[in-house]
Amino acid sequence: MKVDYIIVGLGLAGLAFAEKLIAAKKTFVVFEDASQTSSLVAGGVYNPVILRRFTPVWNAAAQLDLAMPFYEGLEKKLNQKFDKKFEIKRAFKSIEEQNNWFALSDKPKLKQFMNAKIANEKVHGIVGNFGFGIVNEAGRIDTLKLVNAYRTYLEDLNAIRFEQFEHQQLEITKEKITYKDINCEKVVFCEGFGMKENPFFNYLPLDEVKGELITIYAPEINIEFLLKSALFLIPLGNNHYKVGATFNHKDKTSNPSEDGKEELVEKLKKVIDVPYTIINQTAGIRPATADRKPFIGLHKTHKNLAILNGLGTRGVMLAPTMAKNLFEHIEHNANLDPVADIKRFQ
Repeated sequence: MKVDYIIVGLGLAGLAFAEKLIAAKKTFVVFEDASQTSSLVAGGVYNPVILRRFTPVWNAAAQLDLAMPFYEGLEKKLNQKFDKKFEIKRAFKSIEEQNNWFALSDKPKLKQFMNAKIANEKVHGIVGNFGFGIVNEAGRIDTLKLVNAYRTYLEDLNAIRFEQFEHQQLEITKEKITYKDINCEKVVFCEGFGMKENPFFNYLPLDEVKGELITIYAPEINIEFLLKSALFLIPLGNNHYKVGATFNHKDKTSNPSEDGKEELVEKLKKVIDVPYTIINQTAGIRPATADRKPFIGLHKTHKNLAILNGLGTRGVMLAPTMAKNLFEHIEHNANLDPVADIKRFQ
């Protein structure tokens, strides 16, 4: 079998890179063993404002300009709906936070996204004694639905193998790469925290951060916006909400835990004051980088090996931009974004 590329891993990163290859009429095969689940259990929220400190997300406007048409195109291609747009309302803890919101909402990189008007109306079931700040141009991609649909799409193209990728089986020369029965020109690794087992890129400082979420049914709450307070409350419809998330640096398993559930339940007491029922609990390992910026670039010796990883909690926004940048670097020698280029660790 001869292809232009092998992609290892099919989360948001691998999916976005596969879309670039399809658009360029490049042939490829994806290897996916379902060992990394961060894209499958992610909240999937795209949000241009860091709501802890009211600061702009890095390159938020440019990322959204690329991401929104990207997901719209996938909806048309796969004939499914993945994108749910909504406002985000940040519950203020004090008058001081209100004042900070006012002051920062007029900053050049924030005024597009932060509504200067405070929402003071009470919302039944929601704790919000000091009102809410509103973030525009936000929403949620159903990443589980998207990745599963895309896997089926690649199966129909005979372009995916559901098996573990064995790095030691790679035979690399300057002209080509051989992997078992496949000859290809390039390999792009999109393995999430599985990068730790990748002998070509495991020197990069990737940290595994476990995140857990619960889904609740709260019949007395009826909101269409995403609430950010002590945690996120994401509307799913029919009085169901996804609640999260935890950040655990010690537990490296992807199994839901009682500790994670207890942490979310305890925080939820500060967010809602009506009864609810826990319907589901999920967990996954986020590939987090030391400086909270992605990993893209080529291996320092083998220039036909590349990496696209470390998208963290903002994978929905980052994946299309980083995939485009890496593809254009590989195919057209375009400059990599120095903030994301792995040369910063060499």
